[in-house]
Amino acid sequence: MSKKNENEKESKFKSFLRKKNIKISVQRYLIEALGLMAYGLFASLLIGTILNTIGKKAGILFLTETIYPICLQMTGAAIGVAVAYGLKAPPLVLFASTITGTAGNVLGGPAGAFCAALVGAEFGKLVSKETKIDIILTPAVTIIAGTLIASAVGPAIGAFMTATGEFIMYATTLRPLLMGMLVSVVVGIVLTLPISSAALCMMLGLSGIAAGAATAGCCAHMVGFAFLSFRDNGWGGVAAQGLGTSMLQVPNLVRNPKCWIPAVIVSAITGPMATVLFRMENSPIGAGMGTSGLVGIIETLNAMGGGMKVWLGILILYIGIPVLLTPLIGNILRKIGWIKDGDLKLDLV
Repeated sequence: MSKKNENEKESKFKSFLRKKNIKISVQRYLIEALGLMAYGLFASLLIGTILNTIGKKAGILFLTETIYPICLQMTGAAIGVAVAYGLKAPPLVLFASTITGTAGNVLGGPAGAFCAALVGAEFGKLVSKETKIDIILTPAVTIIAGTLIASAVGPAIGAFMTATGEFIMYATTLRPLLMGMLVSVVVGIVLTLPISSAALCMMLGLSGIAAGAATAGCCAHMVGFAFLSFRDNGWGGVAAQGLGTSMLQVPNLVRNPKCWIPAVIVSAITGPMATVLFRMENSPIGAGMGTSGLVGIIETLNAMGGGMKVWLGILILYIGIPVLLTPLIGNILRKIGWIKDGDLKLDLV
């Protein structure tokens, strides 16, 4: 076969992928799809956990005995739909992804659900609207491809993520100072990047003091950026970032990465304080959420049961230090010209 013919075939294949809206890239898979996976988690497992907590405190059995178990059962399906939506899948593929997500979750946990839904959706998109039996073929291909991946690699992926999470937790108990700093900084950065820290912590099954350090890092970035950018965004920015996500700052951080320094420094301080001084703990559900919807704080209370020391840890580490120290470091950087007025301005406020 001549090189010309090879180039023509390659060009046709690329054109076919474009037609099917299939983009094999880090942006599509690890940012868009993984980011939407976090919404699937929030709309099922996370919100179910919040309602379960309210139900326990208020004695509402409907929340604890009816809604919460259903939310747990539907987590995989919610992940499947969210991932397929992130991949811009057509309707039949989107609906069939409830099955692939469920299969992946059963066989490999949240990581397995993500992989199964991703592969199933991409194969489903390939055959979508290509035949007269689309209503049968498209969901069938989606389900078969996704479930095959769930069966083949789901258990291995789940085991790998679990082992990695257990290693991080074990290392944190052995070296709480160093690992507290490392986990806090890394998870805080991941939260601010267009990648899902909630999905990552869930996949790793992060709990105990390692999860506490992760929560500290998330709060350092969310609350930190909220008050670091106060002069640019006011109270609207505090609400959007402090209760929403510091990911809103990504365009500004691309333009001026030095704006990241205060939050990273604060996370390097609060992480070790969380593991060594306060021994803060959390669950895999809350570890990567920080103050987003107050889920990280609610799950801290669920994991540790409340008490004066726990509340002091929450108020000092997750709120107080980021509120006070991040703008202070930011002012130093402003004086030396590394951060300027307007550098942290959000378009939505």
